[in-house]
Amino acid sequence: MVGICGYGAYIPRNRIKVEEISKVWGTDAESYKKGLMLEEKSVPSPDQDTITMAVEASRKAVKRAGIDPALIGAVYVGSESHPYAVKPSGTVLAEALGATPECHTSDFEFACKAGTEAMYVASQLVKAGSVKYALGVGADTSQGAPGDALEFSAAAGAAAFLFSTEKDKIVAELIDTYAYMTDTPDFWRREHMHYPRHGGRFTGEQAYFKHVVSAGKGMMAKAGMKPSDFAYAVFHQPNGKFPLRAGKMLGFEERQILTGWLVNKLGNTYSGASPLGLTAVLDEAKADDKILVVSFGSGAGSDGFVFRATDKLKAAQGLAEKTRQMLDEKKRFLEYGTYLKYRKMIIMNE
Repeated sequence: MVGICGYGAYIPRNRIKVEEISKVWGTDAESYKKGLMLEEKSVPSPDQDTITMAVEASRKAVKRAGIDPALIGAVYVGSESHPYAVKPSGTVLAEALGATPECHTSDFEFACKAGTEAMYVASQLVKAGSVKYALGVGADTSQGAPGDALEFSAAAGAAAFLFSTEKDKIVAELIDTYAYMTDTPDFWRREHMHYPRHGGRFTGEQAYFKHVVSAGKGMMAKAGMKPSDFAYAVFHQPNGKFPLRAGKMLGFEERQILTGWLVNKLGNTYSGASPLGLTAVLDEAKADDKILVVSFGSGAGSDGFVFRATDKLKAAQGLAEKTRQMLDEKKRFLEYGTYLKYRKMIIMNE
């Protein structure tokens, strides 16, 4: 038996509304609010980045697991906005948690599925018996060029998961995993480019839907399950519309699909998107609830997971701040100029 023994999330308190961005660029805010189900997005403060958010989320995971962080044998951080071009994020995270020095660390990149990559490797190391506990984190301070459609959704957040084989600690058993990947160039950023580029409508049918639906079908077939077996389904959330449509294409009912209240007030947290969705589900799931998770990363690929909540989950839920609390409470709304300053989009002459 292998599964999650602790989980945690972090969302910055800063927000910017769709109307504030539209006002500057002269676009129709209602088209984003109704068409893509976006209302606002999270924005990191100047002193926040992928590492600081990963630390906050991981501390909650350790607290829920109730373990000595020195026993964590592997720490993996998935992101497309690592603060350093050369220097791992994972070493800083491991040091902050107290997991060093006997700890294997690596950073992962695969666009928006870098977080589930980290989760996959962490879970399999624990399953193989190589380490007692392994931490997988998805965190991003997502990039979107000023005026680009991505600016309305590119947000910030982090989710962390500790994996173990100790049955008395597991809050969500990992039933099975699956992966689906092709070379689909829908979204990319070369070295020295400030912002990513994307293929417009090509990022939908040929990229997102092809991979998410194929991975969802493959995951359920491998696990011998069908949509009605699941209490929840979590799909990558670039906006509110895509995961709902993907879920319906797979045969899920809208009530099973986590979207709406999460993505329309949070935005797309890239590597943290589907992992943050999983934290929100774990905050409210009950024992024996089955959970399907399908991520998506441009380039392109999807990871699939099937989890089963255990009777240990209820006690863990209240040990740390829940995802919805961070989403709804103590929000601070920014004007566009402050947003540009916080995101370091204003270049000052020396």
